[in-house]
Amino acid sequence: MHEGHEMTSARTLCDAASSKESGEGLMLKKFKDLTEKEILALAISSEEEDGRIYGEFADALRESYPATATMFEEMREEEVVHRDRLLAMFRQRFGDHIPLIRRENVKGFLARRPNWLVRPLGVNVARRQAEVMELEAQRFYQRAIARTTDASTRELLNKLADEERKHTQTAGDLEEKHLTQSAKAQEDASHKKLFLLQVVQPGLAGLMDGSVSTLAPLFAAAFATHKTWDAFLVGLAASVGAGISMGFAESLSDDGSLTGRGSPWIRGAATGLMTTAGGIGHTLPFLISSFHLATTIAIIVVMVELGVISYIRHRYMDTPFLQAAFQVIVGGLLVFFTGYLIGSS
Repeated sequence: MHEGHEMTSARTLCDAASSKESGEGLMLKKFKDLTEKEILALAISSEEEDGRIYGEFADALRESYPATATMFEEMREEEVVHRDRLLAMFRQRFGDHIPLIRRENVKGFLARRPNWLVRPLGVNVARRQAEVMELEAQRFYQRAIARTTDASTRELLNKLADEERKHTQTAGDLEEKHLTQSAKAQEDASHKKLFLLQVVQPGLAGLMDGSVSTLAPLFAAAFATHKTWDAFLVGLAASVGAGISMGFAESLSDDGSLTGRGSPWIRGAATGLMTTAGGIGHTLPFLISSFHLATTIAIIVVMVELGVISYIRHRYMDTPFLQAAFQVIVGGLLVFFTGYLIGSS
């Protein structure tokens, strides 16, 4: 009984701890309740965290966006200097023990999404995140000054606010310094290349597969049965099945770490959706009850699809339009006649 009572008590304590942890959002400290010591400790941890985030941005963008990466690296170095000065100020006033307090322990701060952990990292996402971080730091010091009555602490916080304003100006100067017109042009080219590798190429492959590979089963079923509903069901099944197959095949082909093709989930989704869309386009006309009308519209839709594919290949793959059109149209016609011959036999 005694052992059972101890186990029950231990379980109760664990449940209480778990409830306390899950409800930690209710235990946030109000900014107005912070002491001067806690405010300075919060400033130290914030500067250190911001410096590490800028370092992560620099590391993530170094290969594709070197100019922006250099800018973030210099911003990281600025944050390190600020942190060291804050540490020296803290030791002078309060000693060596620094209270463990972070932004997430205080009400009023924005909840930050860990964008710095995402690979590949979007350059525009990183820049917007940096802007938000700088504005938040400015507001923090301004509020801290307003909440402090001690003269020496106000003087200290005013110095910190001045440093943060200088840092914001420095960030702007760094962007002008590193992101020259030439650097911006190079990074825009890298951004376009990433979009090409992650979205356009997989999507185009899916659109071509969906538009071409589903022609044979769709028109074979149409000419074999002369029933539009049966043809629609076959086309729908072929389109969705091909989309699922192509999506998984693309996402499992490589993880993008060596090829630079980006997230496999993004590529798989683009391929799968465009494959399904390519097949659905010429399948929908068979919802019309008239066989001849449905077939005529479906053929027109196929011609439009092949033209769109030719344009995309010309626009993003630098393929001459006539060459792209010839390759796509010949392939589509071969598949179409294959379906027609099988369905009419």
